[in-house]
Amino acid sequence: MNNQDIIEDYYRKHRGEILTFVRVRLQYSDEAEDLVQEAFLRLLSGNRLINKITLPSLVYTLCRNLITDWYRHHSVRQDAEHNISYSLTVNGQNTCAETAESMLSIREINEQLERGLTHVPQECRELYRMHIYGAMPIRDICLQTGQPYKAVEYRLGQARKQVRNQLRYII
Repeated sequence: MNNQDIIEDYYRKHRGEILTFVRVRLQYSDEAEDLVQEAFLRLLSGNRLINKITLPSLVYTLCRNLITDWYRHHSVRQDAEHNISYSLTVNGQNTCAETAESMLSIREINEQLERGLTHVPQECRELYRMHIYGAMPIRDICLQTGQPYKAVEYRLGQARKQVRNQLRYII
């Protein structure tokens, strides 16, 4: 038997058991099925040497890691959704609902952004701050700094790329 046959046989015999394992830990049936399928797809697409003895441990380890990843992603998404200030209409006027907790989260995000900016060259950093914090379009930045449009556009792109790379580890 090759790897694919061993995995398919194990999937047919133990799918329900593994699905229950994941479902209990996730408490979301749709996501549980997706994670079980993802685990078996990874097994099928991997180049590991698999036999009937090691397969159960490998499947449960993969599922446990996928569950952990799912919870990390889910918590980050919930935090991001919580931090977004929703505009409320009170007596015909728009007011922004901000709590102390959301302000703290915004402050933490700003700190992470500034940490990401430390890896950006100084010339790009200032342009990025003008664009993000000052909400200045590229045209206005060009007028204020006297730099060509394409140069500002390029430096902003470089800064965005660096900041994304730094923030990728957080999110």
